[in-house]
Formats: sequence, C-alpha cells, structure tokens
Amino acid sequence: MSAVEADTDSQISKAKSILYSAADTKAEDSDAVVGALLDLEKLMRIKNKEDDQQMQKTFEALSGNGGGSWRLIFTTGTVNTQERTGRINYFPIKATQSFNAAEDPWLIENGLYAGEFPLVKFKGDFTWMASQKSGVTKVEFDFSSIKLFNTWDIKLGSGEAASLGAKSGLGSEGNVQLEKKGKRAFFNWISADEKIATARGGGGGLALWKRVDYEGGK
Repeated sequence: MSAVEADTDSQISKAKSILYSAADTKAEDSDAVVGALLDLEKLMRIKNKEDDQQMQKTFEALSGNGGGSWRLIFTTGTVNTQERTGRINYFPIKATQSFNAAEDPWLIENGLYAGEFPLVKFKGDFTWMASQKSGVTKVEFDFSSIKLFNTWDIKLGSGEAASLGAKSGLGSEGNVQLEKKGKRAFFNWISADEKIATARGGGGGLALWKRVDYEGGK
C-alpha cells in the first residue's frame, strides 16, 4: 500500500468513526455528521479509483449474502427541503430500507414503522452501476407495489411510487420529475460496511443508515 492510499484509508476511518457513533447514539453534533458524510463521499471516490475491488466490496456489504437491511438514522433532506425547512438531521421515525441481490430481479424494500408494526412498505427492483474511472457507484430503483398496515397489497402504476415516496418522506420530489422524464430514481452510493451505509440521493440530500438484523429492526 502506498503512502497516499494509507492516508486515504486513515481519513476514511476518521470520518467513519463519527458516523459509527452517530448511528449508535444519535448524539453526535449534526454539523459534525454532515462534515463526516461530505468527507467520506469525497474519500470513497478516491478509494474506488485506487482499489478496483472496493466498489464490489461496497455492493456485497449493501446487498449480498441474502440481503442487507438498514435503518435510516440521519438525513440532510433534499436540496429543496433544506431551502424550505433546513436540515432534517436525525430521522424522527423508524424507516428502513433493504436490498437483496440474491433475488431475481434484485429486490429493494422501503418501510415506515410504528414501533415494530409496519405502516407502509414499498417493494420493487434495483440495479447497481459502478464506474472506477469516476469513482461513482449508483443504485437505480423503482417500486411496483405497496403494502398498507401489513395487510393490503396494492400494485403501483407509472409515477405512483415516486409520488407516494415523496409524500411519505421515503423519497424526494426529484424522483417525481425523474419519473416524468422516463428515468428511475437513484442514489449515488457512498459506502456500506458491517455497521453503516451512506449515500447521496437524487434530490441532493445525504443520508446515513445503520445495519439492522431484519427489515424492521431497531
């Protein structure tokens, strides 16, 4: 490992240490969390360019081995949301996201919970794209069904998932505009490991998730 690569790894560890603490305690200063997310975003692009295995490691941590389930801990909100109301910061309700690359097609699920009870769950498919040249990894996704109160399954038509996602807080208004242009919603994925995942949404917001043992986990 070169001195430059070692320095990158050291800076990544420093940024992640703040994010690990935020995920565990929700007590880290919000500005420090945003700073760590911004630093990690920049550093992981460098790491992806330096290490041709890194993007695959991120993908496997995110969705491999039967899937990964993640609870949303912190979000800056979309750029438009920040302009209207400021940063959302620590997410106030239980929201989870899971990815499973063992399914065909690859399965993505989003959910909002009251305690352990699922109020609403979106289900659909996702794809993963990676460019070592730019260092950017991207998850594109769409939802094809919704389940209400763990009872009623409803098929979703074109554009409905984006609209409902924006209204529920699980998606952004930008996804609605993408749908109108015939494009899928996306995340520019930053990182995923045994503890946390981070990404920038299509609306410009940054987010931090904590790995949980099951889709509605703590």
